[in-house]
Amino acid sequence: MPPNKSSTPRILEPEILPIESTSADLPRVREDVLTPDGMRARFAQTLDWTPDARDDKIKALGGDPRVASVLIALVVRDGGLTVLLTQRADHLSNHAGQISFPGGREEPGDADAAATALREAQEEVGLEAEHVEVLGELPDYLTGTGFRVTPVVALVHPPIELHADTLEVADIFEVPLAFLMDPANHQTRVFRWEGGERRFFAMPFTPAGNASPYFIWGATAGMLRNFYRFLAA
Repeated sequence: MPPNKSSTPRILEPEILPIESTSADLPRVREDVLTPDGMRARFAQTLDWTPDARDDKIKALGGDPRVASVLIALVVRDGGLTVLLTQRADHLSNHAGQISFPGGREEPGDADAAATALREAQEEVGLEAEHVEVLGELPDYLTGTGFRVTPVVALVHPPIELHADTLEVADIFEVPLAFLMDPANHQTRVFRWEGGERRFFAMPFTPAGNASPYFIWGATAGMLRNFYRFLAA
C-alpha cells in the first residue's frame, strides 16, 4: 500500500532543520514575574491569554487521547529560578532521547493531574513531594502521539537529591527560567516533505562547558511557549 501523503512523517533530526524565524520581536517576561513571589502572584490571578495554535494535526490513538501530566518544576536557586528537565532514554517507545519534563500517564490511584505529575517526578528523578509547592496548571496540551498532557507548574525548594531511573531517564539537568522565557530564544523551525510541511518551536540550550546543546523541541518546547504566553499576559 502506498504511503499516505497526508500524514506527517516522523522528524528524525530536528536539530538540523532550518530556522525560519525567532520571536525576538515579542516582549520579554518582566523580571519580577520570574521569582517565587512573582509566580505565586501570577497563578493567583485570572489572566486573559491564548496558547499558541498548534501547527500539526493531533493523532488520537483509539479515539480519545490518553491522559498524562508533566511537572514544570521551577527550582529555587540563588541565581534565579531554573527549570528541571530530563533527557529520555534512547530505548523508549515514545519520544526516545528527547528532552522532556518529568511526567507520564495517569494511573487509577492518582487523585488529580498534580498527583500524577508528583508521582512520576518521584519515580523518574527521585524528587520528593515534600520539596514541591504546586502553583497551578496550564491548559492541556495535545501531542502528536495521542496524549492529552496537563502541565503542572510548581516551585521546588532545595536541598534536593535527584537520581535518575535509568530505565526511563538518561540525564537530569536544569535550564535558567529567564533563558526559556526570553522569546528571542524561541526558534521556529520547519520540516518539509513531499505533500506538506510542519513548523515547531525549538529552544537549544548550551550549559557552560558543554560543547553540545540540549535541543529542546516538540511538546516540551510547545508547553514552555505556552508558559511564556501565560507569564507575559
